[in-house]
Amino acid sequence: EKTVCRTCGRSTCVCSAKPGKPASAAGPVRVGRETKGRKGAGVTVVTGLSMSETQLRDLLSACKKRLGCGGTLRDGVLEFQGEHRDALLAHLAGLGIAAKKSGN
Repeated sequence: EKTVCRTCGRSTCVCSAKPGKPASAAGPVRVGRETKGRKGAGVTVVTGLSMSETQLRDLLSACKKRLGCGGTLRDGVLEFQGEHRDALLAHLAGLGIAAKKSGN
């Protein structure tokens, strides 16, 4: 049975991630708001999460249910439709994830 790296997607891991372990942290977890490239529609973004893609998808699903909004996972960044920074910070804190508010 072949083992495939969840981070880089290859049978022989080239990203030095250990199987079943999340990739290394890119920095602190930040919750912010963006409108660039979205025709003025604001989205709330969560960056800096050091989790595997499967864990990110599970977190995304739980947050979308909690917030009652749509969202997606793009390049390791969680995006939620609308302004949900404060609610997301509270929800992430409840899950034991320390996050900081970024932007105004």
